[in-house]
Amino acid sequence: MTSQTDSRALPAVPASSTGRRLFAIAVGALVVALAAQVRVPLPFTPVPVTLQDLAVLTVGGLLGPAAGLAALVTYLALGIAGLPVFAGGGFGLAWLLGPTGGYLLAFPVAAFVAGALAARGGFARALLGALLGMLVIHAGGVAQLALLNGDLAAAFRLGSVPFLPVSLLKVGLAAALVTGISPKLAKLP
Repeated sequence: MTSQTDSRALPAVPASSTGRRLFAIAVGALVVALAAQVRVPLPFTPVPVTLQDLAVLTVGGLLGPAAGLAALVTYLALGIAGLPVFAGGGFGLAWLLGPTGGYLLAFPVAAFVAGALAARGGFARALLGALLGMLVIHAGGVAQLALLNGDLAAAFRLGSVPFLPVSLLKVGLAAALVTGISPKLAKLP
C-alpha cells in the first residue's frame, strides 16, 4: 500500500492582527522603559532630562492613537506593579505622586495626540502631533509640580522652561523618526 500525500494542506495561518497589535504595544512600552534609563539630573530642578518624552512621541506616532495610548498605559502599569521602568530605575505608585508623576501621567494622552495627528500622514502632521504631545507632557508635569509646591509660576520655571530647547529638538526628531520609520513598518508582512 502506497502512502498518499493529502494535497489539501491547511492554508497558512495568517498572522493575528490582535497578536501583532499586542506585540507592538509591548515593544512600545519597552522602548519607553529603555529611554527612561537615559537620565541626566539637573541641580536646580527635581526633574531630570530623559529620553522618555522622545520615546512617547515616537511610539504614539508610529502605533497610532489607540495602540500608542495602550503602550503608555502598559508602561505605567509595569512601573506601578514594581518593575524598574521609570527614570533611573524608579518604580511604584509613589513615583507617580512625586515631582515627575505629572509627566508620567501625561504620557498616554501625549501618545494618543501624537498618534492621532501622525496617522493622517506627512511630516507636517507628525511634527504638529509631536509638538502638541510635548505640550501635554509639559502641562502634566507643571500641574503636578504646582500641586506639590503650591506655586504655578515656580512650577513652570522648574518643570518647563529649562526643558524647552531640548524638547523642541525632541519634537523635530520624533517627527523625523515617525515619518522615516512608518513607511518601512507598512511594508512588513
